[in-house]
Amino acid sequence: MQEVKQHKTLKPFVRVLFIFGGILSVTIGIVGIVVPVLPTTPFLLLAAFFFLRSSNQLYRWLITHKLFGSYIRNYIHFKAISPWVKVFTLSLLWVTIILSIILVQDKLWIRVLLLIVAISVSVHIIRLRTLSKDKR
Repeated sequence: MQEVKQHKTLKPFVRVLFIFGGILSVTIGIVGIVVPVLPTTPFLLLAAFFFLRSSNQLYRWLITHKLFGSYIRNYIHFKAISPWVKVFTLSLLWVTIILSIILVQDKLWIRVLLLIVAISVSVHIIRLRTLSKDKR
């Protein structure tokens, strides 16, 4: 893999802050996989931003990660996701939203908010380009 060049040399304190921000973003992104209203993609992209500017090793780890590395690379480079990722993401989204709605039966405004979030995220995912086989 080609070595990634950092934009500029950061002061040690700023570099540590960026690394911390990247680790925190990855953590929140992973939690977002199972929490319906917490988005995963923006936090993983934010982590890529932080790591790109602070640590080649962590950036390389993130974009080559077995679970979400290709997902991040495809999103960054092509603004597209694979058909399998679309189906899996939409399925997981709606299953967790429906379960959440069932759990908060007494709060109508939360149920409506969850539906609005689910519809908005679904529209965003559906509107993303579908990655063709030659780019995967």
